[in-house]
Amino acid sequence: MDIRQLSPAISVSPQILPSELVTLRQAGFRAIICNRPDGEGADQPLFAEIARAAQEAGIEAHYLPAESGKVSDEQGVAFGALLASVPKPALAFCRTGMRSTTMWALSESGKLPLPQIIFAAQQAGFDMKGVVRRIANHGRTPVEVAEAEHAVVIIGGGAAGIATAASMLARSPGLDIAIIDPADVHYYQPGWTLVGCGVFDAASTAHTMASTIPHGVHWIKSAVAAFEPERNAVILDGCRVVKYQQLVVCPGLKLNWQSIEGLSETLGRNGVTSNYLYHLAPYTWKLVQELRKGRAIFTQPPMPIKCAGAPQKAMYLSADHWKREGVLDQIDIAFCNAGAVLFGVAAYVPALMQYIEAYGIQLNFGHTLTRVDGAARTATFNRASADGSIESITREFDLLHVVPPQIAPDFIRVSPLADAAGWIDIDPATLRHKTFSNIHALGDAGNSGNAKTAAAARKQAPVVAHNVLAAMGKVKGSAHYDGYGSCPLTVERGKIVLAEFTYGGKLAPSFPGWLIDGTKPSRLAWLLKERILPPLYWRGMLKGREWLARPELADL
Repeated sequence: MDIRQLSPAISVSPQILPSELVTLRQAGFRAIICNRPDGEGADQPLFAEIARAAQEAGIEAHYLPAESGKVSDEQGVAFGALLASVPKPALAFCRTGMRSTTMWALSESGKLPLPQIIFAAQQAGFDMKGVVRRIANHGRTPVEVAEAEHAVVIIGGGAAGIATAASMLARSPGLDIAIIDPADVHYYQPGWTLVGCGVFDAASTAHTMASTIPHGVHWIKSAVAAFEPERNAVILDGCRVVKYQQLVVCPGLKLNWQSIEGLSETLGRNGVTSNYLYHLAPYTWKLVQELRKGRAIFTQPPMPIKCAGAPQKAMYLSADHWKREGVLDQIDIAFCNAGAVLFGVAAYVPALMQYIEAYGIQLNFGHTLTRVDGAARTATFNRASADGSIESITREFDLLHVVPPQIAPDFIRVSPLADAAGWIDIDPATLRHKTFSNIHALGDAGNSGNAKTAAAARKQAPVVAHNVLAAMGKVKGSAHYDGYGSCPLTVERGKIVLAEFTYGGKLAPSFPGWLIDGTKPSRLAWLLKERILPPLYWRGMLKGREWLARPELADL
């Protein structure tokens, strides 16, 4: 038997035989649901035969048949009602399991999030793209009417989405563009590191979304539920449909707080904080100021994450404050990094190590945070040894700065756009989707091997803008992205190690070495971070001004 679990309550399988009922009972199943009409195949036992065998085995048997490819809305409702009434776990079956899975998916619409339904079906080996609109429409067949249609649709109103829209309009004024994003506020997230050390006020990093979206761009204030790339359609929450000629996907990534046991319950109290959340960056600064002695732990999860230097930026700035306050020798600082190196580009490590040693920071590589007990003030890590063995280690803390694991958004991971790891599958140079030629992606959700930073999005946006317009016949040539990323590592208040690099870790400084040597701490780089980059972001990047970001063109 080929049994595939959809949830603890229900599994599905292809056609079962009367002789298999005893085995099913031994496996713990208490009910079966037949979704295959009698007489569909010459080798198919009648339901009555299966029902008799089920009764003898002590299993409830129910008959809810559906024709192949014709599961109705009403059958989805009936399946849900039946499943609610039978003892569990239950097994539903048809010829292959597809009809049973479809009925389950429709019955769960409105109860479970759409991505969770699609993912459960995918894990069981069933593709629900044929009924995704019905699932999004609470199990009902939607009317085939597009709510809107635009030449270019951009998913995501973050740095990448706004910058791409602005760059497109700079090249093609009046272009019909729509941005889909449910958020009311647009954040300058690179500023949160400086909020966490008292340099910036949190409010200065937030602008309304309405004021940020370029003039003339339509704003569809909604969340995306699913994609239908074969039909050039995006499905919104509530099963509204938006059609496009060209699609740009840049929704950012998902901070997976729930993957660490106990973290969600204690985040923002008990000394547990993170600069990765707008409302907690001020709490970081409060904790740093209040800590006069004790243990401070800073964590970094497995890659990929956005701004790979951010975990240690918070650590350096906290240590610098404690040094200035004369209490550094009273605080044990530990950096617990799931990775094997301090920073992924070796040229910058020597400068960083000087600060690690000066601050007395204990480096712990191969340490992955798995559990937080806020009340007890303990953090538990899985430590990987060189021989591949894993052991659990629990550490006490007074301050715990957590960077959570990060994954692609749920609606991306279960979509036809995703690769096996869940990221959008794009060409690393052109940023065009590898399967769907009228789809491009940039920012944190793509699978290109660059660092996930705002600086990367600044360089990617003009590339995507040009290539989308080229696909529409409005410009010539192909623009290429070289993997540029930047990470201003704030090693102390007033000094930064300005890491800039392209694909493969190749150094890519924006300034001559006599002005800023990125491999060494620089006061000028701090000035760049504190005074120049914020207005460059709001008034340059998000306005289509491509200072130091004009794309390289090929095929001219």
